[in-house]
Amino acid sequence: MHIPHFHRRDLLVGAAALSPMVVAGRAFAAPRAGSKLLVVFLRGAYDAANIVAPTGSDFYHQARPTIALGKPDPADPKAPLPLDADWSLHPALKDSIYPLWQKGQIAFVPFAGTDDMSRSHFETQDTIELGQPVGGHRDYGSGFMARLAGVLGRDDRPIAFTDQLPLCFRGGTDPIPNLAMANVGKPIDARQAKLIETMYAGQHIGTSDLGRSVTEGFAVRDTVFHTLDDEMKAASRGAVSARGFELSAQRIGVLMRQQFNLAFVDVGGWDTHVNQGNATGYLSDRIGELGRGLAGFADSIGPDAWRTTTVVVVSEFGRTFRENGDKGTDHGHGSVYWVMGGGVSGGRVAGAQSAVTAATLNQGRDLPVLTDYRGLVGGLVKRQFALGPTQLTALFPRADPIDLRLL
Repeated sequence: MHIPHFHRRDLLVGAAALSPMVVAGRAFAAPRAGSKLLVVFLRGAYDAANIVAPTGSDFYHQARPTIALGKPDPADPKAPLPLDADWSLHPALKDSIYPLWQKGQIAFVPFAGTDDMSRSHFETQDTIELGQPVGGHRDYGSGFMARLAGVLGRDDRPIAFTDQLPLCFRGGTDPIPNLAMANVGKPIDARQAKLIETMYAGQHIGTSDLGRSVTEGFAVRDTVFHTLDDEMKAASRGAVSARGFELSAQRIGVLMRQQFNLAFVDVGGWDTHVNQGNATGYLSDRIGELGRGLAGFADSIGPDAWRTTTVVVVSEFGRTFRENGDKGTDHGHGSVYWVMGGGVSGGRVAGAQSAVTAATLNQGRDLPVLTDYRGLVGGLVKRQFALGPTQLTALFPRADPIDLRLL
């Protein structure tokens, strides 16, 4: 049975100033030990070829005369960090992600993505979030993470750390809470909460009880605030809070350690058509923030939960392999996905690969896709949550799971 998504404007018209949280949610389930999955979506198509760069290819340096990273050089702090003979990691990730590589807790999957060739941000983002076969009818009421929550049944405790419920969590039998971490403020006082609950008591949209959604939304908000407030007071020791994704990722780690096992967060700012930079510059700054955020998440979730947590970092597509006339890159195809966690068999570049040359580019312009993201994610959740063939078919129709031996 489909339950529609409600934007907060639908539920709290006139009361948005009182509570920035979207209240169409459910109360927290009691925390239980078990596997956890966090999907991080880099919206805007990050330039994977300058983050996990094919520095072993001469063509890479020829195609990017001003924005390419240099060759690995231990004496140069701005040089990329060697992963193997073919690939190197951006130097902005030296202190955050590279230590995880050295511990074998992160793997990179190049030539990853979808067979959607539209090169449209919106079209391909929808493709990834829906997880449905390209070319057929799109059911916008069935996102792949909502289907995963349904497959997990009683074991699921999902949340989206976003301002609005993302497409990937649409559908399912129960509403899924969403919360933008930047909007976590003090709980609304009891008198105001009671007035709003009374306003929506007995009202329904379709089969959804708005009064119950509002009440549960306030319960979620209060629990989140007190969980974070207690944790941050203990950990900060009076220091100034970090900003942006770095702080949000630490909060997400706290909440996933204590409350949730299935989560989604998106990070924007990756559409680098102009002056994206190389070892320094705009892209370097953004990837540095992302790396520090992910490392902070690994720390804040704690060593016990980290051992059973998998983080998958995806983007809608890669970018053109050759730089453009504005010292940036345009919409492309194949990307590089990240798989990280305490139980990940990492420290390697995994999946099917090909030589990076002018002749191997997709349509002469961008990296091909050799690992379908539905197969990749399907293979990961198959092992992590011990899913059977019927469950996997429900999760990703017409997509065989790919086992890269990462878990």
